[in-house]
Amino acid sequence: MLKKFASDALGLSDIGKIIGPEDFDKTDADDYIRHEDNEKIYFLIKTKADEYCFTNIAFIHVDGANAVSSKRVLKRYPYSQYQISNVLLETAGRVDLDIEIKFTLGNQTYNIDVDKKQIDKLNDLYKALVYISEVVHENSIKYDTAVKSLEKAVAILQNSRPSEVQLADQYKQLTEFGFSWLSSAREQYHEKDFGAVFEKYINN
Repeated sequence: MLKKFASDALGLSDIGKIIGPEDFDKTDADDYIRHEDNEKIYFLIKTKADEYCFTNIAFIHVDGANAVSSKRVLKRYPYSQYQISNVLLETAGRVDLDIEIKFTLGNQTYNIDVDKKQIDKLNDLYKALVYISEVVHENSIKYDTAVKSLEKAVAILQNSRPSEVQLADQYKQLTEFGFSWLSSAREQYHEKDFGAVFEKYINN
C-alpha cells in the first residue's frame, strides 16, 4: 500500500511514453488505422495499459482494462464530430517524473501522463491540439453566421415575392438553393482532415 501511495505521489503509476514513427506499426492502434482512407498516425502515447493515438482525422484510444490483461476496448473520436477543447499542459514539479496533457473531446475528458524527459515532443502535441481547437471553434462561428444569413435572405425573398410567382415554385427554388448553399458552407467550415496542422507542429 505504501509503495502504491509513493508511486502515485511521484506520478509513476502509469506514465506514458511517446512512441516514435518507426515503431507505430508495432502498436495495437496501428491495426485500427484506416489506411484505405489516407489516415495517418502523427502522435502516439503508450502506457502500461493504454494507447493514445492522434491521426490526421481522429483520436483513437486503445483502452486496456489493466496492465496485465489482454482485453482492449477501442474508442474512436473523429475531430469533425468531437470538438477538441480545454487543452492544458501541466509541467512537472520538483519530485514529479511526469508531465500531463489534458483535453476534452465532446463530453469526454482525457488526462494523459507522460515522462517529463519527453516534454519537447509533448509541447508539439499541445500546440497542434490548441490550434485545432481554435480552428474548429472559429469554423463553428462562421458556419452559424452563414446559416443565419441564409435564413434572413430567405425571409426577405419570401416577403418580397411577386404576385405572379407561384408559392410552390418559389419554395422549390429556395429549398434547392438553400440545400446547395448550406452543403457548400458545411464543406468549407466543417474540416475533417487536420494532417496539415500536425505536419506543421509535430517535429518527430
